[in-house]
Amino acid sequence: MTVCLGNGEVKSCAVVKYSAAPPPTTYALLQEKTDLKLPPANWLRENPQLGSAGTTVLGSSSKSKPFSSFGMAYEFIDCIGDDVDVVSDSENIKKLLKIPYSKSHVSMAVHRVGRTLLLDELDTQELLRRSSQTGDWTWLKEIYQRLIDQKWQRKKKSKEHWYQKAILSKFLYYSINGDGAAEPVTEDMIKEDEDDEAEEYSSSWPATFTSAMSEGLRNDFVRNIMWTFEDIHMLVGSNMPIFGGGRYPAVSLRLRDSNKPINILTGIDYWLDNLMCNVPELVMCFHVNGIVQKYEMIKTEDIPHLENSNFSTRVVKDIAQNILSFLKSNCTKEGHTYWLFKASGSDIVKLYDLTTLCEEAEEEKYQNPFTLPVAVLLYKVASNLMLKASQNRKHYGKIRTLLLNCVKLLDPEKHPQIIASAYYMLSELFQLDELPDEDGGESLRAGGSEDSYSDEDREEEEGEDDDLTEDGEEMGSYSNCPRPQDDSKAVAVIRSVGELSVPEKYKSTHQIRPSCAFPVSQDKEERCRHVLSYVLKGLKAVDGSIKKESDLPAADPNTPIPLKYEDGGASGQVDQKHPTRSGMIPGSWQHRMKLELFLKASKAYYVLSDAATNLLKYGRALRYIKLSLQCYDAYCSVSETLHPHVLHFHSQCLSLCGDIQLMLAQNASNRAAYLEEYSYQTREDQEILHSLHRESSCQDFSMATDLAMDPEYQLFVSCRCYEAAHELLISELLKDQSSDQLPQVLKRLGNIRNEMGVYYMNQAAAIENGPHICFSFFEKGMKDFETIRDSTNTALLLCNTGRLMRICAQAHCPVSADESRGEFSPEEALYYNKAIDYYLQALRALGSRKSHAAVWDSVNWELSTTYFTLATLLQDYAPLSRKAQEQIEREVTDAMMKSLKYCDLQTESARQPLYQYRAATIHHRLASMYHSCFRNQVGDEHLRKQHRSLAELHYSKAVSLFLSLKDAPCELLRTLLERVAFTEFTMAGQSSSVAKLKSLIGAVEIMSETRHAFQLIRKELLEEQAEVSQSCKPLFSRPLRPEEVSKLIAVFEPSFSFLLFQAIKLMTTAKRKPSGKDEDALKNYKAVYSKLLRAKKDAPLLSRVELYVELLQQLSPKTGSDITGANKA
Repeated sequence: MTVCLGNGEVKSCAVVKYSAAPPPTTYALLQEKTDLKLPPANWLRENPQLGSAGTTVLGSSSKSKPFSSFGMAYEFIDCIGDDVDVVSDSENIKKLLKIPYSKSHVSMAVHRVGRTLLLDELDTQELLRRSSQTGDWTWLKEIYQRLIDQKWQRKKKSKEHWYQKAILSKFLYYSINGDGAAEPVTEDMIKEDEDDEAEEYSSSWPATFTSAMSEGLRNDFVRNIMWTFEDIHMLVGSNMPIFGGGRYPAVSLRLRDSNKPINILTGIDYWLDNLMCNVPELVMCFHVNGIVQKYEMIKTEDIPHLENSNFSTRVVKDIAQNILSFLKSNCTKEGHTYWLFKASGSDIVKLYDLTTLCEEAEEEKYQNPFTLPVAVLLYKVASNLMLKASQNRKHYGKIRTLLLNCVKLLDPEKHPQIIASAYYMLSELFQLDELPDEDGGESLRAGGSEDSYSDEDREEEEGEDDDLTEDGEEMGSYSNCPRPQDDSKAVAVIRSVGELSVPEKYKSTHQIRPSCAFPVSQDKEERCRHVLSYVLKGLKAVDGSIKKESDLPAADPNTPIPLKYEDGGASGQVDQKHPTRSGMIPGSWQHRMKLELFLKASKAYYVLSDAATNLLKYGRALRYIKLSLQCYDAYCSVSETLHPHVLHFHSQCLSLCGDIQLMLAQNASNRAAYLEEYSYQTREDQEILHSLHRESSCQDFSMATDLAMDPEYQLFVSCRCYEAAHELLISELLKDQSSDQLPQVLKRLGNIRNEMGVYYMNQAAAIENGPHICFSFFEKGMKDFETIRDSTNTALLLCNTGRLMRICAQAHCPVSADESRGEFSPEEALYYNKAIDYYLQALRALGSRKSHAAVWDSVNWELSTTYFTLATLLQDYAPLSRKAQEQIEREVTDAMMKSLKYCDLQTESARQPLYQYRAATIHHRLASMYHSCFRNQVGDEHLRKQHRSLAELHYSKAVSLFLSLKDAPCELLRTLLERVAFTEFTMAGQSSSVAKLKSLIGAVEIMSETRHAFQLIRKELLEEQAEVSQSCKPLFSRPLRPEEVSKLIAVFEPSFSFLLFQAIKLMTTAKRKPSGKDEDALKNYKAVYSKLLRAKKDAPLLSRVELYVELLQQLSPKTGSDITGANKA
């Protein structure tokens, strides 16, 4: 609602959050001359229309309860912290806004929760009176006497005060039922009512926390209203009766003495009441000495302009904003109790920090009674914000501040449950599974308190007494101070109440200070350490609350122990409340809290272990996962049932433990460093472990988390961890839950079985049944990968199985008595064919090279190698005792061609040089085989020609490939020499001198191509002499062996000499006249032959190689040209 007031406008909106009163009903219009001194028949009977105002002669909410705002705060916890600036009784709000107009006392307790201030009347007169009777508020009495008035005396309220309250109460009951019977009211009744009121208030402050929650901190207001006054949001409690009637749906009733005009205080009081309750009209009943005279209807917006009660609403607005700014700027510490005090007749308003004053004295009598309600409220607000934290992480800073302040206020021995729960919530604030958002830094730092404000530069001013008081308020309740008050103990001071009327006088310009800001860290270990620190404090709170048997009172030997007998039929049931190892009762708060704390600690250690694994700190990782599993062990020993999410987490722990053990097995060289990391333990870890041992021995997972020295045992432990994780995930509790963890565990399980298979494969010769063990692991691993349709890893295991078959083939190699290699056996052939079959299965599993190029290339290479090995063994150790030569040749050719098929010469990769060397070797071997067949074949001329053609083809391809390698000069030289020998053998069968000469010239041309090989040999010999680093050579370069070069030179030199000699001889004895070209060639041949004959046989290898390069260059002027491979025969 917006209320327009004269020259300005004040914005006011009231929304009822809760109302215990029925809808407003029409009030009864009392007849003139009605005597209000006589009570109606329904007086003091409970009436929903009047609410609590109808059960007491007070007729208002001024029951002096110092905790009324807490009852509202507990009920509307969502509003506390951010949405609301002030929570208070409407009477307190009115009293604050009337400070500049009134000389009456003001005494209020102020508490801060986030940005919300809780205001409660601190009726020192009543509390000090009680301290004299019960001693509950002795601390306040001593502070009051020390700071305010040393000569405090109790002042009783006058009979006039109770008389005015009584006729107001009777007037309200008359307005509900005007026809009720009346009876006289005596002074004894008034006195009795006063005593009843005092007794009711005396029992309102509870002595224990339980009663505080159930009785003393209830929301006793008829209605709770969310009132927005300008930019101030307030949660207000009101008991003002509201009636229907007139032109508006709601009116308020007021009773006035016609002899007393309405003053400013009364006008502000009426106006604010109507604004707070959103009542548009006021009905005034005038009386003289209790006799009704007349009624008058006044609109709410007209109240500020009544005669003798004229006030500016803008000034009231400024007062409200200044007071709120003053309090927010100075009441900065959550959990502290502040005291706003203005003495009667004084213009000075002071703010004290009662918590700090109480802390200065250590005696128990200074225990602040506000401490527990404030702590509970902080806890409740934090708990409520925790529900919102998952959607909005900006609450984390506020929650942390609230909980830390809550813990500071509580005594661990008296309130361990709240403390343990607070520490658990603090640990929940740190997200262990994700990093903070990039923009989360500022939002997470929300919370804290505003900067302090004080006006220390102004001088103290003495106020003068003023007789102006609010209706019915007693000036004598508080005496003026007999001496100037000591301001040194005050947090802040308003030197003159007149300052509150100055617009924005106390407006705070400071930003919220991020004290106790939420620690934002990108480091997982730091966040986990915060979590574990809070978990440890929570565990200490729980452990401290559990009574040991030794703490229980000893049994009296003179007192019999009662035995409880049960029916035999019921004895079959197991007692579910059997205490745990530490003495906890299942179902108790200690039991529930320990479960949560154990699980939280286990998760924190799991994250620490995972982070250490990523940093390759495997010893530290194993230590953390051991602590995580020990926490889980303690959890299991305490928990009655294991929930699916806990089992799911346990499978993650086991899986990580398997990862760590596998890494330790693969990095055995750093075992000393890992042992040092594993043995280290912080004091915090030791204390947590001590708490765990109160519930469990924590030895169930010792095998899985021990640091062993044997890689085989570590692999075995890793495999068992993965198997246990897999068994959990396929158990009845988890098998129906969709999870991406099962494929990951199956992948790990397949991998560890592959690792174990490889380990035993490398040890196959030394282990009994080694191949069978390997095959079993590989087979299980393949099933795991096939289950999750992981074709790549399936192919890898098939490839390893193929390698195992090749090892088995090697194991079946026949060896004779003299340890020489025998013929190629059938068993070898069987295992090599099995290996080929597994490699082909691997290629089929992959489908194409696109699926995984690296694995495809690896399988391709292994398959080519297997075919090549099979062909080589068949060729070198031919089983002639079982097969014909022709059949062996066919099998060799088939295996060689298949090996060549899988040599990928086109794709550029790291293996390309190996493929080229393999292909060149295959062509060389085939050429040699066909060369041999050509020499040994007799009779079938067609077959001889075919062999001759194939030999020439493969020699040509072999030379071409060896030339492209640049690092196989010996192989190139050997191939060229064999090709020359093949040409010489062809020449031997020729009878014509012309044909022979032609073949000789072709052989010389082939021999001249050996210069490429000798050039490469010379280069490598020079590099060796210059001591060039081996790292400068190509990755797959083959080292040059001088002895091999010497053997090849021993073949090369006589062959070269023979060819030159025969060529010179034939060209010299030729019958036809030689051409000029032939003469030049003959001359060149003679010169080369001459130099070759004069060469020193004992010259160093490098000198001889350089000579051959020179001679071959001279023989063939076209240096560097490629061999055409043409047959000159």
